[in-house]
This record gives sequence, structure tokens and C-alpha cells, in this order.
Amino acid sequence: MRRAVVLVVFAAVAAGLWAGWRQYVRLDAPFRGYTAAEQFVEVPSGLGTKAIGRLLVEAGVVPDATTWRLAVWKSGQATALQAGEYRFSEALAPAEVIAKLARGDVYLRSITFPEGLTIRQMAALYEQAGLGPAKAFVAAAGEPQLIAGLDPAARNLEGYLFPSTYVLPRRAEARDLVKRMVQQFESVMTADLRAEALQQGLSVREAVTLASLVEKETAAPEERPIVAAVYRNRLRRGIGLQCDPTVIYALDLRGRFNGNLTRADLALDSPYNTYRYRGLPPGPIAAPGRLSLEAAVRPADVEYLYFVSRNDGSHAFASTLAEHNRNVQKYQVEFFRKKGR
Repeated sequence: MRRAVVLVVFAAVAAGLWAGWRQYVRLDAPFRGYTAAEQFVEVPSGLGTKAIGRLLVEAGVVPDATTWRLAVWKSGQATALQAGEYRFSEALAPAEVIAKLARGDVYLRSITFPEGLTIRQMAALYEQAGLGPAKAFVAAAGEPQLIAGLDPAARNLEGYLFPSTYVLPRRAEARDLVKRMVQQFESVMTADLRAEALQQGLSVREAVTLASLVEKETAAPEERPIVAAVYRNRLRRGIGLQCDPTVIYALDLRGRFNGNLTRADLALDSPYNTYRYRGLPPGPIAAPGRLSLEAAVRPADVEYLYFVSRNDGSHAFASTLAEHNRNVQKYQVEFFRKKGR
């Protein structure tokens, strides 16, 4: 009888040791208990390790609560697990899951807006990136109260959505992104820069509008202060800006721009048409970057009044109409005549 009891106890101990060994081995065994291509797990802030483990077990990311507890104990990172949304797409050992949460390797999506885009162009990129419908972005960008402190006259956020790369949580809405873009604009258009503009008689709106023209006219960093100087010189002398991008913007607002700007288009009756109306257009025509904003407020010290494209990304500048006409003949008329042959 005693021998039987001993055997039973021995068997129980052996079974317990075997179960414990199997459990320990599972800590390093990859596991994938979900069938979808990817699994997302949202870990709220302040959640304890036991509750986090329950979420992961329910999602099929770790096999069971016991394995999770042992893995956390073994890792020594119970207090290092970070909140956020995590994406899982492959089998991971519990130790790897813990490392992922300890790193804070949360799932984020990024979108890059190049300089010089309009709200509608940004909205198209937003939709193409799979972040949401373009109309949602346009609607969010139509809330001028976000910039009311800097530009009370703004009817929308054209020009104030700073072009950059933004990293977003999966569930971020267009309004969240737009708010961050405005905040980024405010950090770039600093109080010092705004003060400089005011000292020169430029409101924030006028400075941003001028910067948007500079942005659309040249992509060469070294040319931006010069282009800004040309427009500032023409404004000071009361000469029309004659900026093609303003006409294109006016046509685009009416859904009439097809990619080609014609002589007839220059007669378009729009306050944005700087061929018909002197001075700056009513507001920004695109989103200027840092260099264009700085150039608008700190233009080059030159007397140029004209510039024309050299068709290689650079421009030829001139102080007199006669010199400008020679540049047009050389870089436009003769260039395209030769190209047509």
C-alpha cells in the first residue's frame, strides 16, 4: 500500500515537473492563434500586466495566461510595457511579444506632403494613402478657427498646413492630422519671423501668401530669396506681379485647369489673377515650406523686377524690361523653337 502511495506521489510530481517544463519551453516557442492576415491589439494606458495578458490571449497573440505570466516574470519587464496599438502579423514567442511592448513598437502610419500643394491636392494624397476619404480632409481644412489667432481673415487653412511627413495612429482622423499640420506651421512661422514681417508692413496672411507664390515659382533654395525680392520690389513700385501660379490656382478653384496655361487664361476675371489685379492675391495659393516663409520675410537685397525660366529648374533675373525681353527671347522663344525642330 505504501509503495503504491509513493508511486502515485512520484507520478504526480513527475507530471507536474513535465507540465512545468512544457510551460517553460513555450516561453520561447512562436505562437499565432489568429487566422486573419494581421491582428491589432489596443493596450490602454495604465493597464496592468494581467489585463494586458488577457487582451493578448483573447487576440490569439500569446497562447494562455499562465505562459504570459511566466514570460513577464522571466523578462523582468513588467513595468516597462507601454500603451498603444500594436500590430501582429506573424508567429511570435511570448518573450518577443513582451519585447515589442517594452520597446513601444506601436503601429503608426506615415504620410508625406511635399511643399507647394493645395488643400485639394493634399486631400487626394490623404485618400491615396488609405487614411480616409479626401472629402474628410477638405472638410477639416475648412475650419479657419484653428488659425484665427494669426489670420482672422482666413476662410480656410490654405497655406497654413505645413508640408512635412506626419506619423499617425491607425484610427487618427483627418481633423487630428490637420491640427498637427497647423501646429507645425506655427512652430516654423515663429514669433520672431512674424514680428519681422509686421515691422515690414506685412501681416501674417500677406507674408504666407507671398511665400506661397515663391514656393510655386522655384524649387531652388538659393533662388527663393531672390524671387521674393522680385515680388517685393514689384509690390513696392505698384507693378502687377504677373505670377502664373496664381492664375492656375484661380482656374483650379473653378475646375478649369487642364495642365496648360493659355494666353486667354491670363484674362480670367478672378481676384487671384495677378495679371489683371495688382498686389498680392486674396490669400495663399499653396502650402509654403520653411525656406519660402523665411524668404518672404527676408528677401535678397537685389533690384530685380523680372525673371524667366531657363527650363532647367533655374531662372534668369533682370532689373530692366529690355534685359528681361532678351532673356525671354533666349530661354523661351529660341529654346522652344530649337526644341520644335
